[in-house]
Parts: sequence; C-alpha cells; structure tokens
Amino acid sequence: MSYAKRKPTLIEALIPIIFLVIFLFVNVKFIFGDAGLEGSNQIILLFSAAVAAIVASRLGFTWEELLKGAVSSIQSAMPAILILLLIGSLTGTWLLSGIVPALIYYGLQILNPTIFLFAACIICAIVSLGSGSSWTTIATIGIALLGIGKALGIEDGLIAGAIISGAYFGDKMSPLSDTTNLAPAVAGTDLFTHIRYMAYTTIPSISITLIIFLILGFFVADESAPADISPMLEAIDKAFNITPILFVVPVVVFILIIKKVSAIPALMAGTILGGLFAIFFQQDILIQVAEAENLSWIAIYKGVMLSIYGDISIVTDSAEVNDLLSSGGMAGMLGTIWLIMCAMIFGGIMEKSGLLGRITEVIISLANSTGSLIASTAVTCGFFNVTASDQYLAIVVPGRMFAKTYKDRGLMPENLSRTLEDSGTVTSVLVPWNTCGAAQSSVLGIATAVYAPFCFFCIISPLMTILFAYLNIKIRKIPIE
Repeated sequence: MSYAKRKPTLIEALIPIIFLVIFLFVNVKFIFGDAGLEGSNQIILLFSAAVAAIVASRLGFTWEELLKGAVSSIQSAMPAILILLLIGSLTGTWLLSGIVPALIYYGLQILNPTIFLFAACIICAIVSLGSGSSWTTIATIGIALLGIGKALGIEDGLIAGAIISGAYFGDKMSPLSDTTNLAPAVAGTDLFTHIRYMAYTTIPSISITLIIFLILGFFVADESAPADISPMLEAIDKAFNITPILFVVPVVVFILIIKKVSAIPALMAGTILGGLFAIFFQQDILIQVAEAENLSWIAIYKGVMLSIYGDISIVTDSAEVNDLLSSGGMAGMLGTIWLIMCAMIFGGIMEKSGLLGRITEVIISLANSTGSLIASTAVTCGFFNVTASDQYLAIVVPGRMFAKTYKDRGLMPENLSRTLEDSGTVTSVLVPWNTCGAAQSSVLGIATAVYAPFCFFCIISPLMTILFAYLNIKIRKIPIE
C-alpha cells in the first residue's frame, strides 16, 4: 500500500538512530567488544537501515525509491573505496621494501630519557604516520615505550597519554589511515585536500601537546634509569637493509600530494615505487615472504604480489618488532570497505526518506553561525562516540547529517571533513566502552579514566577546530561564480 509522502516527525526520524545506538552499545559493550568491527556492527547498520526503510514506507516512500537512495550513497563512496584498496597495497609494499621498518628504526633513536614523554609522543607520531594505524602503533611501539617509561618512574597515565597522543596524531594525518580516508569520503572532498586543510588545526594541537609533555618531562623523568631499545634496533637492522635512501619513496609521494596530484595515481605511484625498492634493497625479505629457497623472478613476483593484495608478516629476532611488521594488503581493507558500504546504505535511506534532514533541521536551528554549526558537528561526533561506541560511526553518521547543511551555508566540504576528524577520530579513545577506548585500555593495561586526562592531543583537537570556527580562521567558503 502506498501513502502520500509526508514530512516525518522528529520522533519518527529518531527511531532508526535510537535503534542503531542501543544495539551498537549492547553489541560492543556486552557481546563482541573490539570484535564488533569484524562484522556485527555492519549487520546492525543494515538492520538499522531496514528500520529506517520501514519508517520511510509509512511516510509514503516506495522500496525502489529507497534502494535508489542507498545505491546513490554507495556510489558517492566509490572513490574512497578505491583509495582504501590502494592504501592496503601501499602499506604492504612499504613494509616489504623496508620503508616502515626504517621509520621505526630511526624514530626509536630519537628517544632520550631526559625528555621521554616528548620523545615518546614524537616516536609514536612517526610510526603511526608511516603505518596509518594508531592501534598497531600503540600495541607495538607503545608497549615498548610503556615499559621504558615505567623503568624511568613515570606515572602510567602520563606515559599512555603521550603514546596515545602521538599515535592518534599520526593516524589522523596519515594518508594510509582508514579514518583519514573515511572522513573526506563522507563529507564529499578528496583525501589530500582533507589532509592539507586538517593540518591548520592539527599542527597547533600537536605543538601545544608536545610543549606540555616537554615541560612535564623535566619534572617526572629519572635520567639515571636505563632505556635499552638496542634489541629492537638490532632486530630491525639484522632483518632489513636500513638506509635513508628508502625515504625517497615517501618523499616522492609527499611531493605528489603537495603538487595536488589526485590520490589514486599518487598512491599507485607509491605502491609501485615500494615494490621496486623492495627488489633492490630487501631481497632476503622477498625470499622470506615468497617462501622461496633463493632469489628468482618467480620469488620477486610472488613476494611483491603478496604484499600488494594479501597478508604478509616479517619475522625478526624481536617479538615486539614482529608484532609491528605485518600487513593485510588490499584484503586487509575489506572490513573497512564493508563498514563503509553498510553505513552508506543506512545514510542513503535516512537521507532519501527525509529522516536525516528532519534531525538536522533541529540541530541547525540552534546553529545560527558558522562557529555554532561546526561546534554542533563536533558535539555530535562526541555524542556518537559515547553512544554508538565506534569512531567510524562517529564520522559517518554526523558526516551524512551535516553534509548538505555545510553546502547550503556556502562552506566547502573540507570544513566538515576536518571537523569530523578533529572530533570523531580522536575522542573515541577517551570513552571506556568505545571500541578504541576499550582496545587501548586493554592493550596498555591502563584504565581509560587513568590515561584520558593526559591525552592532551585528543582533548585539544576538538577545542581547536571549534576555536578556529568562532574566530573565522581558515574557514573555506564555496567560490561564488
């Protein structure tokens, strides 16, 4: 039976959101925990889309109309999906070629007990920037730094705060990060524009963070305590041919970004260069990955190909290093792609039926200025981190909610994508029942409430983006034709 289309009430518009929040909270908090990202959260998004479709049908929308909205939403995310696949391939070849291990190797040597907190933050930032993963950085280098910090007599919360601040800065700014790709995809801008624009708020935030840790470090460090990282350095140096020449590849990719080359060709260039450098500099690693007896063209082809599309792990003499030296290639990105597609289905139906617009109307009615609009976006991201317990949803749902409003207000989409990351990505780790908060608390063995006050970067970032908005600093407007 078909009904004449009518505008939804606020209660009707909130029904799918309430369903989504409740079931995600239960799913993450009581049942699957971190494993919710492996599929159950995606299914709940589909169930929530079904609830939205039922509500929409009562408003007079046909299934064909709703399906068209869902498909259109997925199509808008296809560039991001292609980029994610290329990021998986680039991560694999950069590991195979020794680029990521070299970042770790030189980053660890920055460590100095006198300025431990400052150095720990920088090390985690470098490693996370190179790997694109705050989780991997914290679970590997972070654990090593935690042990060193404890030996120095520094409080657990301070150590964890420095580790997490650096890791989330690198994750936030890395073109290899899934959230860094997700935010511009949802907002409607491209990856490199997003990163360049995000730097305006992120660099001041990390600078303030580093100054705080530098000052605190002089009061809490014990210079007489040992800080032996030599086993990790020796393991990396023994397994890989570590040389500064390897940094030619990330420098080339960085230059392409500066030159405003599109993300897909830039990442493809990085992947190809990574594979070539692996052939020239890491022949033993190629033999190991290909499980060959000696170097041959078959071993070279197989090793490089495996690094591009599949799981590879490099074995060294250090268990801590081994945990870091693994990559899932393109296949490792499929879970994130699945999540994006399910989120886009939910967002597409919510948008097509007018349910999302109805919720947005209420929020926008309270946001009369650009500053209040961006502040409302930041608060909404934090709300979803607390209620939906997942940083991806804290990016996707507000992104879908506010995208049209930013456009209507004459604001370029990078304003939205920057706010989503400044607020959604970094505050997730501060919530104990969020997947990020639960994961890092478990990995570090430190309660979220203990480290959260010292995660200065994660606290400053949303405040910085709101400050920029109210002061009208770097708020890019849509050109008037």
